[in-house]
Amino acid sequence: MRSSLIQSSVIVILLAASLAGGQTAATKPAAQPAAKSTSSFPPPNLPSEATVDSFLQQTFGYQKDLTWKISGIKPAPVPGLAQVDVVLASGQGQQLSRFYVTPDGEHAVVGDIIPFGSKPFESAKKVLDMGVTGPTRGPKDATVTIVEFGDLQCPACKAAQPAIEGLVSAEPKARFVFQNFPLEMHNWAAKGAAYSGCVGRTSNDAFWKFVSKTYETQADITAENADEKLTALADGAGVKGSEVAACAAKPETKARVDASIALGKSVEVTGTPSLFVNGRKIGNVSQIPAEVLKTLVEFAGQPAK
Repeated sequence: MRSSLIQSSVIVILLAASLAGGQTAATKPAAQPAAKSTSSFPPPNLPSEATVDSFLQQTFGYQKDLTWKISGIKPAPVPGLAQVDVVLASGQGQQLSRFYVTPDGEHAVVGDIIPFGSKPFESAKKVLDMGVTGPTRGPKDATVTIVEFGDLQCPACKAAQPAIEGLVSAEPKARFVFQNFPLEMHNWAAKGAAYSGCVGRTSNDAFWKFVSKTYETQADITAENADEKLTALADGAGVKGSEVAACAAKPETKARVDASIALGKSVEVTGTPSLFVNGRKIGNVSQIPAEVLKTLVEFAGQPAK
């Protein structure tokens, strides 16, 4: 009985919750990938901001410490639906919430729109195979590539590191790639991404040490002392911190970070950490049992049927 309950909960996580990252970006909604032609479908009836605000008031108004800001109302990737993005804020922090409104304007659908078809993860896999540029571990010719989009200031990313490191250690034949995805809601995350990118271009081995120590000392880093702390962490990782600091301040470094963010948005990353296993998106990594993560990697490496 206990085993079946665990399996059931894992299925729920993978189908419902795993597609959302541990910490979501309280910023502009992610850009949607190009959709198939929808010329045969009428444009969706977009709800007004006043209607959405009234809906939120009726739904969440009882929570006195909760506030919200409507960040987007636009056609959804699925024809006929309207997509509504709302930033919810409380004493515990902020998160981006997304729901969809049906064409009749009478119902809201909560959850993720996930890929469907005989090869549902192939599109994201191709985008990532062509676009990843971050530091790597594992064989370049691996049949399975694991891509993490992470934010060095993100508490959920820090909490997920033991699970991710355990997965990488358990699957040495898989290729692991780290892509920076600093959230705008974090005040030194972009700087952390710039520093880590410069460390990685100097030494691949030093990069992993730098990331590990940054997560370890995350609570000690602030927007005011970030340069000092990150420079010291770069020195401790075995590269010259002063050179890394100079590199981090260059416009081309920011451009690389922006490109990594754009890559993440192109595969529907809205929060961190977001993990992809051969294009299959997995969020809430720390909530998924290690044996299930390992099975997902091994399954992805099997020949397609």
